[in-house]
Amino acid sequence: MTIPRLDDPALTRLWVALPEARIVGGAVRDLIARHPITDIDLAVPLPPETVQTRLAAAAIRTIPTGLDHGTLTALIDGRGFEITSLRRDIATDGRHATVAFTDDWQTDAARRDFTINAMSMDRAGQIYDYFGGQADLAAGRVRFVGVAAARITEDYLRILRFFRFFARYAQSAPDQDAIDAIQTHRNGLARLSPERIWSELKRILLAPTPLTALDLMAQTGILPLILPGGTNLAAARIAITNGLSLPLARFALLNAGPIDETAAALRLSDAERTSLHQIQAAPILPPDADDFALRTALATHDRAALLVKSYLAPRAAPGSDNLRARLSAMPQPEFPLRGADLIALGLPPGPAIGAALHQVRQDWLATGCTADRTACLARLAAILDQPRPTKA
Repeated sequence: MTIPRLDDPALTRLWVALPEARIVGGAVRDLIARHPITDIDLAVPLPPETVQTRLAAAAIRTIPTGLDHGTLTALIDGRGFEITSLRRDIATDGRHATVAFTDDWQTDAARRDFTINAMSMDRAGQIYDYFGGQADLAAGRVRFVGVAAARITEDYLRILRFFRFFARYAQSAPDQDAIDAIQTHRNGLARLSPERIWSELKRILLAPTPLTALDLMAQTGILPLILPGGTNLAAARIAITNGLSLPLARFALLNAGPIDETAAALRLSDAERTSLHQIQAAPILPPDADDFALRTALATHDRAALLVKSYLAPRAAPGSDNLRARLSAMPQPEFPLRGADLIALGLPPGPAIGAALHQVRQDWLATGCTADRTACLARLAAILDQPRPTKA
């Protein structure tokens, strides 16, 4: 198959320096599938030293991002292009590989994970497809290159990558050889770092419709391995079906285990952990919630978390979309008193003042956050049994 060449001045510069180079992997797959292309990687049948010399002669700056594995990054106009020498595996341990360089394109393609990722394209737009990737892509089939078990034991992350590509490209039943190999070797996930697992899980959840993949992960025993605290597929299904798209928000509803334990196991960032707690704490507002309820909820919970929980309303419930619009547009209510205000009024700090201020805030919430500063100060004075302040 021949497709139009990519009209990219940066690529033209690279091909002038390295006419043997081909675009490889995801860029070829997404070009054929008519999906947006974000990164362009290339491969060359040359040793990395030769690649460096040629690019230097063409005044193209390079960064040695992984020379041991034959990879460097060419920088052109602020863009990075990974260029890797063709390789063959000498040894693998389930996480890393020892490689040797080669000039055989098919040998290099044979070490890739899936047929849809094993294609390459030259400067003329000619596609090289040694393992039926185009047919699989057209059929919506995710299939390992060669023997599925062999590909998995080379790098156990490929188990999760299978579900990532299944979520994005699958249009048919899962490949049975792949499923059998995943179930046989799933315990190999324990050899991966938590960061790699979390990174891949987020990419699965980034797919427009990941529900079938998540169901398959549950059926094959993968979800219990990476989320031993439990999952709530029903909640995730409702929210995703209703249009929730943010991966972290989807994860917050999918995860049923203790947040701090899950965050520690997957080494989530502090910001991610905080977001999960906020989503868990936020109530599910009814689609017909009035402004009183919305103001009170916004005063006590994170706005983004409330928006996430709004996707759990029944799909047919009238007003769900309007509820999100109202939540987004409503100003954040702010309690009009601070501790400094009390000190300025001559009230000594202490437990009694703190308790009184808390009570005033609860009363303010009970008004739908409408009581102003003067009213709150008056309420404070009444609680403390002091003369009513004459200045607001």
